[in-house]
Amino acid sequence: MKVLFIGGTGIISRACAELAVASGMDVAVLNRGERAQVTGAQVIRGDIHEPALASQLTGQRWDAVVDFIVFKPDQIAQRRALFAERTAQYVFISSASAYQKPAGDYVITESTPLVNPYWEYSRDKIACEDALLAAHRESAFPITIVRPSYTYDRTLVPLAVNAWGKTFTVVDRMRRGLPVIVPGDGLTLWTMTHSRDFARGLVGLLGLGAALGHAFHITSDEVLTWNQIYRAVADAAGVDAPHLLHLASEFIAAGVPEASGSLLGDKANCAVFDNSKIKRFVPDYRASTRFSDGIRESIAWFDEDPARQLIDEQANARWDALIAANELGLEAARRMR
Repeated sequence: MKVLFIGGTGIISRACAELAVASGMDVAVLNRGERAQVTGAQVIRGDIHEPALASQLTGQRWDAVVDFIVFKPDQIAQRRALFAERTAQYVFISSASAYQKPAGDYVITESTPLVNPYWEYSRDKIACEDALLAAHRESAFPITIVRPSYTYDRTLVPLAVNAWGKTFTVVDRMRRGLPVIVPGDGLTLWTMTHSRDFARGLVGLLGLGAALGHAFHITSDEVLTWNQIYRAVADAAGVDAPHLLHLASEFIAAGVPEASGSLLGDKANCAVFDNSKIKRFVPDYRASTRFSDGIRESIAWFDEDPARQLIDEQANARWDALIAANELGLEAARRMR
């Protein structure tokens, strides 16, 4: 089977492309060639958003195209024009953050409404899904929609409040005995999924005619509170008693407004997923990586090379300012007694 991955070098897409290669598929990846490529895959260097790319794809056809880099609904028409005659299955990578916030039920299924008033990223993904479903109805554009939740690999320390791109920052704070911020009371239920587990579900959908027109989320079945997740990170980092500071999500968002969408529109809400649909379509799917094991791999990867331990000092400063503001509030409350 011939498969094209648009992207193919990210946290999720690399694991999927690597598994597809290992499964014997004829894999090509389309990207700008700025990162290390997937061994065994053909590389098509180009920018998917450039009109000139169409000439590079002349005469090519794939059994499945997996697109990781559509973020705006106005990009859908371009993808439809580019791949309508070039593939039997177009897989759009959406986001589980598109599900209703706050949820009407704590268990999320694929029929949970797609409504997110807090995060533009999620609303754009919803609009993309709407456009693709319309294309499927109008012209049988062969779509499959996949919604990952918080998916990580060894290069990432996934937490509710962290510095994107420099996620070792919170580990460094833990090791120095500094407080780390946990939203709410830390009891919100959450699901962490390792990229290699996600890949098993996605690769199982490729070439599956029965999956056309359907949406799937692919996540772990392990459900943890944010307190448990933070403590698993601390344990992997060799920190016995991390200083977890619980702050209201709205307070965090007020102090770090650029994080408000991701927090209020995603991580401050419970995320417990019913994976029966993906298991029904891909009977071999099973997420086997427990978070406590996956995060040990991540911390070990960072500790192997100190050059990987990038620290975001601006994030540190913002968090310290939030913590100081919280202390002032606590002092004022105590004086009210």
